[in-house]
Amino acid sequence: MTDRPVDGDEAARPADGSGSGALVPAGASIDPDGKGSAAYWILKSTLSPMVRALFRPTIEGLENVPETGPAIIASNHLSVADWLFTPLALKRRITYVAKSDYFTGTGVKGFVQRGFFSGTGQVPIDRSGGKASEAALIAGAKVLQRGELFGIFPEGTRSPDGRLYKGRTGIARLALSTGVPIVPTGVIGTDKIAPKNRRFGKLHSPTVRFGRPLDFRAFAGQSHDRAVMRSVVDQVMASIQELTGQVYVDDYAPRTIIESTS
Repeated sequence: MTDRPVDGDEAARPADGSGSGALVPAGASIDPDGKGSAAYWILKSTLSPMVRALFRPTIEGLENVPETGPAIIASNHLSVADWLFTPLALKRRITYVAKSDYFTGTGVKGFVQRGFFSGTGQVPIDRSGGKASEAALIAGAKVLQRGELFGIFPEGTRSPDGRLYKGRTGIARLALSTGVPIVPTGVIGTDKIAPKNRRFGKLHSPTVRFGRPLDFRAFAGQSHDRAVMRSVVDQVMASIQELTGQVYVDDYAPRTIIESTS
């Protein structure tokens, strides 16, 4: 299955076809509680002590994450372990979109993935379709409309070599359409714990670092302007780079890398 980035530049038109840039149609039914809330906290309370004792992660800048209200957590993406350490670092629940394969896998690995992603209310997205990016943004808008945290990887896929790649503008459209702040987030060392294309990694103490929230409300109503969106996402990526110290690549992660990601 082709693993297309869920946060893509192609997500350029509003979901309701109005041309207003709104992501959630007026009158849409929003789940007030959020599916999987109880399971999320049960898993987190169960896993947190074990993970903290085993890996001893370093958490920095937690005061930069709003204690209440919606926000976008925008992070670099080094490893599948990012799905674990960023949520465990937060005091609040965070929802991501995840490729639909995680909800349909077989065997022991598939069983564990299905239980985790379904049980915690993560949002399945079929990334083989042309409207995958738009579907991800709509899902994100609904999470934010509930006043919760939505996690997104602007690069659209894991880094193939540890460098930080150019961000895709879907995150900018989401922020400008909803008016919520973006919290730049840097993860360091998770690729040592779960290296790409390798079965086993090693014990390592990762760092999750949250930067100061970025407020783009001055650009409200300009989510149709691609130059504005590019400026916004470039500011986000620059903030992430400051947090991680990664070498920045002013290009998207190679299509061959995206297509081979499992």
